Amino acid sequence: MTGPAVAAPPPPASAPAGSPVAVSYERLTAAYPGLRIGERGAHEPLPRGVGWVGADELAAGGEALDAHLAWDEAQVLRDYGRRARPDVVAGFGLHRYAWLACLLITVPWFLERRVPRLPVDRVAFHRTEGRMSVRVEEFACLPGDPAAALPGARVLAGGEEALREEVRAAVSQHLGPLLEGFAPRLRRGRRGLWSMATDEVVDGLWYLATLLGEEERAMRELELLLPGGTAPYTGGAGFRTLTGPGGAPLATRDRAGCCFFYTVRPQDTCTTCPRTCDEERVARLTAEASG
Repeated sequence: MTGPAVAAPPPPASAPAGSPVAVSYERLTAAYPGLRIGERGAHEPLPRGVGWVGADELAAGGEALDAHLAWDEAQVLRDYGRRARPDVVAGFGLHRYAWLACLLITVPWFLERRVPRLPVDRVAFHRTEGRMSVRVEEFACLPGDPAAALPGARVLAGGEEALREEVRAAVSQHLGPLLEGFAPRLRRGRRGLWSMATDEVVDGLWYLATLLGEEERAMRELELLLPGGTAPYTGGAGFRTLTGPGGAPLATRDRAGCCFFYTVRPQDTCTTCPRTCDEERVARLTAEASG
C-alpha cells in the first residue's frame, strides 16, 4: 500500500436510508460479533489506510496483498513456532477474507431473499478489528418483495432458481478477481482455486445458520445452491450424515479443496477435511455437541 496512512472515516451510525440488506447484516453481526459491517451511501468513499484494505487492492496482487499476507505469516510463526510455506500462507490469507466476504452475499439471500452485487471496488476490510465496509448499489429480489421499489433493485421473474443463479453470479463476480490476484502465490490451477471458493460459500453460511438455529434449512438451501456442476464452482455442498452414539445424526461434508493446515500441524486436520476419517469426525462432533 503506497502513500502515508490516513485516518479512516468513522463508520456511519446507521445504514443508508432504504438499505435492502441492513436487517440481514444486523442479524449477522448479532449472531457473529466477530464481524461488524458498515454500509456506505451511494457516493460515500470506502475507508482506506490505518488498517483498511480494499478488496480491489487485494485483487491487484501488489503491496496491499503483501501486507495482508505478512499478517498471516507472522500469526503462524507466533502461534505454531514454525514458518508455513508461502502458498499455505496465501491460502490462509484468502480464506480469512473470503469466508467473511461470502457472508455479505449469502446471508441476505438466506434471510430475506435479497442478493447484493458487490464488485471488489465496493468492499473494504479491516481484519484486526473484524470490520467490513460495503456500498450496495444494486441487488436482486423476487416479485412481491417490498424492497423491489428501492433504487438499484432488479426483480427476477424466474423464482428461487433465478435467485440462486444470482447468488452464484454475485459471489463469482466478487471472488473471481481475488482468486486471480492470489493465484500466483497459491500455486493452484483454476479448479483448485474455485474449489476454495466453493468451500467458503458453503462453510460460512452453514456455520452462521447454525448460530441462528437454522442449520437444517441452510443445508437444504446450500445443496440447491451448489448441487455440483455449477461452473465455475468445483464440486457441491456435499453434505452427508454420520451416525453418532445412540444413533444421533451428525452432519458433515467433505471439503472440495484443502487448506493445507496439516503442513503446519501434521497432527491436526479440519473436521471436514477428506483426510479426516469418519470415526474421528464422529468423535469430534460428539464432543462438540456434549460440550
